[in-house]
Amino acid sequence: MDSAEATLRTLGIQLPDPPKALASYVPLQQVGELLYTSGVIPVWNGEIRYRGMVGGDLSLRDGIQASEMCALNIISLVRQHTGSLDRVEQFVQLSGFVRSAPGFEEQSKVLNGASDLIFKVFGERGRHTRQALGTNELPLGVPVEISAIVRLKT
Repeated sequence: MDSAEATLRTLGIQLPDPPKALASYVPLQQVGELLYTSGVIPVWNGEIRYRGMVGGDLSLRDGIQASEMCALNIISLVRQHTGSLDRVEQFVQLSGFVRSAPGFEEQSKVLNGASDLIFKVFGERGRHTRQALGTNELPLGVPVEISAIVRLKT
C-alpha cells in the first residue's frame, strides 16, 4: 500500500493549517474507526480564498480550485488528528455543497476537484461515494463547502 505521506511529498503538495471551527461545533469527530469532518470551506491558513457563486461571478475552474482547497483542509484535519495520513484505510464519503448561480448544473464537476485530489494522494484508498448539491447561499459567501467520512486502519 502506497504511503499518502510520501505521495504528498512527491507531488509537492503543501497542506494548510487545519481549519478551526467558525461556530459552536468541532471540526472533526472520531466514532470508532470513523472520522467525520464538519463542513470545510476554501480557506488557506484562516484566510478565505474564494467568495462568490459558481456559474455567476466565479467560473467552473474557480469552483474546482475552491473544491481542491476544501480537500486540502480535510486532509490537514485528518493528519492533525491521526498524526499520519498513512493511518487512513479509506475515504468513505464526501458531501459537498456548491453555491450555484441560477441555471448552473455542473456541481458534480466542481466536486471533482476534491475527489480527484483525494484519489491522487490516497490512490484506491481515496475512492469514495459522494453527494454534490447546489445551493443559493453558503457561510461567509464561499462557493463550496465539503465534509468527509474517513475510515482509519484498526
